[in-house]
Amino acid sequence: MEWTEVKIYTTTEGIEPVTAALLETGVTGIQIEDDNELKDFLTTSSQYWDYVDEELLNKPVEETKITVYVSDNIYGEEILLHIKDAINRLKTMDLGLDMGRLAIETSCGLNDEEWLNKWKEYYKPFNVGKRILVKPVWEEVENPEGRVVFNINPGHVFGTGLHQTTQLCMLELEKYVNENSVVADLGCGSGILSIVALLLGAKSAFAVDIDANAIKTAYKNAELSGVDKSKYYVTSGNVIDDEKLQNEIGYDKYDVVVANIIADVICAISPLVPRQLKKSGVFIASGIIKDRVDDVYEALDKCNLKVVSTNTKDEWVCITSVKE
Repeated sequence: MEWTEVKIYTTTEGIEPVTAALLETGVTGIQIEDDNELKDFLTTSSQYWDYVDEELLNKPVEETKITVYVSDNIYGEEILLHIKDAINRLKTMDLGLDMGRLAIETSCGLNDEEWLNKWKEYYKPFNVGKRILVKPVWEEVENPEGRVVFNINPGHVFGTGLHQTTQLCMLELEKYVNENSVVADLGCGSGILSIVALLLGAKSAFAVDIDANAIKTAYKNAELSGVDKSKYYVTSGNVIDDEKLQNEIGYDKYDVVVANIIADVICAISPLVPRQLKKSGVFIASGIIKDRVDDVYEALDKCNLKVVSTNTKDEWVCITSVKE
């Protein structure tokens, strides 16, 4: 498998709108390099450091850039076109911010090993909520609190747990998943949310993603995390218009449905979700920017899904609703 590295050059001010634009294209694996932010952190928090390398402090400030990776195939080419369209739209918008030149630079032919090595440079273990620890496979870490451990190898699809929307979903899964829960993960990516649900004690999980690469990656991450494969099923397809896939997912059988996608897709799948959920079942939806919250509220209301909580992290929103 080969990858195309996509770099968008921006500014510190431009990080948030560029990231939001990328999320709207369906990209969730995002790397940010901002020397201004790093130097500001080193300067303002100097009282906490015994020593900072002089070379790091005196390093010339490079242009802020945001990097994502898309697969070097037809599916990846389509995402790249959406990325270019999204950035071009940003160029025409007057947000009152200096977003820099918003130039896009691509490098093709990056193989799996090179891609993974780039992740290793900055991807470290971290806790979410009271019970979850997300850990890349190449890192060793102590776990004195006895958290459930999601071991991830960021293989062929994105979904590392680093993004705010993923963490918001995991916090909701902590609240609602128990040993009797049957869970569906729509737009599963690396499988992180469905696997975390199983680690939290769910009885079984069904996961689906439009990218067929998700199947292999999700199963591999499940194996790395010690999940019983008999409790986990992963497939691919378009949930919105594939009736055969909808029937395969099933109806009136899920206690929890989770979807960390984008607002447009959440609105599109909302009519399907109540059919999948049991009575009083929970729908956890994230990947929503603040400007689209009302659109999602309206879509959920039309489908008789009652909103019970709305949680935010930075500019991102997670809406939890219940089938009445």
